[in-house]
Amino acid sequence: MKQILTVIMATTLLATCSNEEMRLQERASELCKYIPDHEFLERSKDYLTPDFYAVLDTLFNILPEHEALDHEWMHYFVMVNGAKIDNCDVIDVHLTDETHAQVTVNVRQAWRGNSFGESMNLEGHQLSMEKVDGVWLMSDFDDHKKDCIRHIAFSRKEETVRQAISDYLVAEVGGQYLQGDLCIPTLLIVTNEDKGDQERVWGDFWIFWYKASADTLQTVSGGNHSGCMTLELKDGKPVVTSFEQTEDGAGNEASAKRIFGRYYDVFHLMHSNPAVSEAVRREQLEYYIRQNDLPIRYYQDYGWDAVQLFP
Repeated sequence: MKQILTVIMATTLLATCSNEEMRLQERASELCKYIPDHEFLERSKDYLTPDFYAVLDTLFNILPEHEALDHEWMHYFVMVNGAKIDNCDVIDVHLTDETHAQVTVNVRQAWRGNSFGESMNLEGHQLSMEKVDGVWLMSDFDDHKKDCIRHIAFSRKEETVRQAISDYLVAEVGGQYLQGDLCIPTLLIVTNEDKGDQERVWGDFWIFWYKASADTLQTVSGGNHSGCMTLELKDGKPVVTSFEQTEDGAGNEASAKRIFGRYYDVFHLMHSNPAVSEAVRREQLEYYIRQNDLPIRYYQDYGWDAVQLFP
């Protein structure tokens, strides 16, 4: 009798494990099919653990569009997949404990209108799942959560440095120009050297004063101030403590080569290409307008046509 009960219990346990694994397989497949395309949707919260959602949502909101190609794995969460269709197959599910599971996923990609081949761009990935309030949610993908956190930390530090440089240019350099309603610098960073408590930033820096007229920023004055800034931490925040600028006139090239050193060629490519400067100016103006919620759609230099922002 005991042997019969043991067999029944063992059979029941195996069936339970099998059913749980099947449910995990189905849920993992659902999560893979859900992974959002084109934008990070609000309902992502229903599919990602709160912690993972917060990290991805933060990264999506601070990640400049032009960096998407540097983080190709991000398209699984928030970026546009273009014309590609993803076909995900759940290969294996391993329950590590009662609330955590590791999933092996194969992903095939094809262009719209094409069928999926068995080996067409086949990629293997690891999906992590966590049970939250009785629901299995995605908690990581290829262990990229730590990449997200690292990138967020880097971006936030970079933003504080850029803000410190902008504040310095407005306060210490902007007063040299005919003033308007807004002083908005444009920063073309060549490179930086970070030593922890001190950072040196080489860049092609521009000052612009604007008059706000309806939905247009009309340029009042502006000028270039290239060189190397030294920043130090004060009360935990970076502050510009010195600025070595290139000279005007005949001494410009020699001073630029001395200040920029081995970075001179990169600086020269930036500085001598108006298209690059204008592209960065436009991008940074759009960022400034968004951050300050301004009703601006254009900017216009004297004697030139207005340039549309947010096309």
